[in-house]
Amino acid sequence: MSKFMDWVDARFPATKMWEDHLSKYYAPKNFNFFYFFGSLALLVLVNQIVTGVWLTMSYTPSAEEAFASVEYIMRDVEYGSILRLLHSTGASAFFIVVYLHMFRGLLYGSYQKPRELVWVFGMLIYLALMAEAFMGYLLPWGQMSYWGAQVIISLFGAIPVIGNDLTQWIRGDYLISGITLNRFFALHVVALPIVILGLVVLHILALHEVGSNNPDGVDIKKHKDENGVPLDGIAFHPYYTVKDIVGVVVFLFIFCSIVFFFPEMGGYFLEKPNFEQANAFKTPEHIAPVWYFTPFYAILRAIPDKLMGVIAMGAAIAVLFVLPWLDRSPVKSMRYKGWLSKIWLVVFCVAFMILGVLGVLAPTPERTLLSQVCTFLYFAYFILMPFYTRLEKTKPVPERVTG
Repeated sequence: MSKFMDWVDARFPATKMWEDHLSKYYAPKNFNFFYFFGSLALLVLVNQIVTGVWLTMSYTPSAEEAFASVEYIMRDVEYGSILRLLHSTGASAFFIVVYLHMFRGLLYGSYQKPRELVWVFGMLIYLALMAEAFMGYLLPWGQMSYWGAQVIISLFGAIPVIGNDLTQWIRGDYLISGITLNRFFALHVVALPIVILGLVVLHILALHEVGSNNPDGVDIKKHKDENGVPLDGIAFHPYYTVKDIVGVVVFLFIFCSIVFFFPEMGGYFLEKPNFEQANAFKTPEHIAPVWYFTPFYAILRAIPDKLMGVIAMGAAIAVLFVLPWLDRSPVKSMRYKGWLSKIWLVVFCVAFMILGVLGVLAPTPERTLLSQVCTFLYFAYFILMPFYTRLEKTKPVPERVTG
């Protein structure tokens, strides 16, 4: 085996890659519960790719046969129903894991210097993931898939001058049709997965170049032994690979419980209107995107003007990219930041969750007002960040990790 590896290493840096990114990559020894979600995101990505490949073998991307092919997969393909539910549940699981992963970054300042590029790559993954999910949402060709896509794509029509042409270009037709379905299928199955995989590699490379953050926000590279090994670090393999296996087992237990017993999750993971074939002449009673888009959909609806609503929705995502340059705090972790940062993080998370709930519900004057308040708080968190992070009193940060 050693001779074989010598032969491989002479032609490809397999051992070097293993050492640089696993066996000799030293991570802080005080990782906690929130550090499971990076590896879990990778696990769900693999699930989506593997199940997606198998589903494409039986799926037909045409307006006439798409819905019937999904029913064929669910009823006649061997293990097809399990594969389809693993994929549909995996989409929601992906966003749950990614949102918790992003929350960890906000909690411990993982976006601050020198990890700005790690955060930017992560946000690009999030943006590509949203596009991937949107493209895939149309493929079942159910009522909510069709009308949800119709509403979202029509928003581009609000852009001055180029709006109508851009909308038609995205659809490939004057209305959502088989042409739209076919191009969304190509993007969902080929183009966007390649983009996401490339961004994941860049995200990991950037992370391993500067090193992982930790709950204390302490740079473990400052204190090393005579061999250059960080005193507060441990090798990622085997210590964190074993630790992550525990997280994977717990995650798979919950994930499989949902797949086998609650795949619809009350209509949030698989909406009831999507069990009916798309019909351009029958509009569902209430059109709403799938749950992981609803916070931004609520921001869109909170603004009376259509163009301003589209701008606000885009800005809600774009502002996340500049977060590293908005936080002026001298410390990274929320453990040592002042009470203003802690209060604003709680307010932001609560506002985001309320917007998510409001985006699912039909609009009323009271809900619209609440959406406007939560939209204001969402943006206030970022706009005011340079001021409250610079003015608040912080606690002293320890030289070494505290465990």
